[in-house]
Amino acid sequence: MFMSKSQKFKLYDHPSQMEPLLPGEHRLGPVLEQAHDLIRKADRLSGWCPSGALPGLRQMLRAMNSYYSHRIEGQHTLPLEIEQALRNDYAQDSDKARRQRLALAHMATEAQLEQRMPAWTSQQVWSAQTVQDIHQDLFARLPEPDRLEPNTPGMDIPSHTLTPGAWRTREVSVGRHAAPSATELPAFMSRWAEVYGQARRGEMQVVAMAAAHQRLAWIHPFLDGNGRVARLHSHLVLGHMGLTNGLWSPLRGFARTQADYYAHLAAADEPRAGDLDGRGNLSEAALLSWIKYVLSTCLDQVSFMSQVLSLQDMKNRMAACLAFEEQVVRQGVRRESLRALHYLFAAQAELDRADFKAMLGLGDRLATAQVSALLKRGLLESDSPHGKLRLGVPQHALRFYFPGLWPEAQG
Repeated sequence: MFMSKSQKFKLYDHPSQMEPLLPGEHRLGPVLEQAHDLIRKADRLSGWCPSGALPGLRQMLRAMNSYYSHRIEGQHTLPLEIEQALRNDYAQDSDKARRQRLALAHMATEAQLEQRMPAWTSQQVWSAQTVQDIHQDLFARLPEPDRLEPNTPGMDIPSHTLTPGAWRTREVSVGRHAAPSATELPAFMSRWAEVYGQARRGEMQVVAMAAAHQRLAWIHPFLDGNGRVARLHSHLVLGHMGLTNGLWSPLRGFARTQADYYAHLAAADEPRAGDLDGRGNLSEAALLSWIKYVLSTCLDQVSFMSQVLSLQDMKNRMAACLAFEEQVVRQGVRRESLRALHYLFAAQAELDRADFKAMLGLGDRLATAQVSALLKRGLLESDSPHGKLRLGVPQHALRFYFPGLWPEAQG
């Protein structure tokens, strides 16, 4: 919400007013234990599925992350609509089409971050410029009409077009929180980057990721898109630490506990509640509760993905999917594909077509037809008509392959 001239909020005008940026050392014990558990469990999952493996799953997870980030913002886009947009099939309704384009922009920005993060230093990850670059990358992918913000009812603010990557130049309030003065944003962002960028590696950096998410939302550096940028930045930090490998993200957990997400965010905006609530201007207890919530959410997501990626369970779920395809869908997919498909999943590999067909145990003509059917149904992917084959994860297979992962896309 923009503030009209008649509104009188005391604006924050010095970075010291957003202290504490991290809880005091004497209160860090519980969250450092959470962070330790997260690193241990995430390392185990990332070790099983190295970077670059299972691209079909990663593409699907980007679509899921985009969907959930949309949902957190109250801009609902159906999974089917995202899938249609990926095929360049946009809705006739202009608002639906705009949301489809925003969903694809989120996916593309997430992919860009994952591609670039291995080469970045910690200083780059935590720089104010990187926060601007995320905003720039996300919103520059949209045509100008999609970035037009209408006149705010009851406010002395004209319609405007969001400029990708630009700090806001107007004063805003979010609920009861009046964001820092626009003229002081560089100072606030410089302090944000300095403190969190200097957090020691390991558990403390995980704690910093959680705290930085809240304080970035508190600063509210852009006219719009702050929540999306904060979530993408958290995804970047976790990925840069080698904890996600594209296999999980807190976004799913944030959306599935949306009321808690917003409640903890807002509570950490509040002023200090007396002498026992830390030494900064803002509530240390509320910031600590936010950090615990974020780390619990991350742990839940890692545990869930570790469960659904179980090798033996996946074999059974693939068998159920192929049985459904053969008996109900009847578009040429056969149960004989199980061994070859499970191999692609377990080995996280690509196969030459001849090798894949040999694993089917069918004659050449039937094997060729089977590959064609699997490609048509999205259960296989390939970059060319004669290229290597890899596992596909289409939305229609989600209820079999990864039940409960993205229920809204399972039909």
